Amino acid sequence: MIGYVTVGTNDLVAAGKYYDALFKVIGAKRMMDFESFILWGTDPAAPGFAIIKPFNKKKATAGNGTMIALAMKDPAQVKKFYAKAIALGGKDEGEPGARSDTFYAGYFRDLDGNKLNAFCMTAPKQKK
Repeated sequence: MIGYVTVGTNDLVAAGKYYDALFKVIGAKRMMDFESFILWGTDPAAPGFAIIKPFNKKKATAGNGTMIALAMKDPAQVKKFYAKAIALGGKDEGEPGARSDTFYAGYFRDLDGNKLNAFCMTAPKQKK
């Protein structure tokens, strides 16, 4: 249902470098690259992620309560993606860990303060 999502940026060059390095972790590459918009993805038929300079020319701000969840294949990939996000200058919003019996996630903010999480669904733990 979702084709792509966008987050605003005030520095397209810096944000582009941040996401180029971060998305390498999951094999995503730039699929579109314009003066005010960059889109990454793994497949043209799958949802993508984009950064954009606001069309109205006003300052980009992170939406309060807005968060984008990026699906990972397993907890190891969640940890790797989260660690890369932080190493690139992102800010911690919740280290990777189990949030329920079947949900594992790590939360961070990008260089512009946009909140994202890397998550995966895990098998329920067996009761002893």
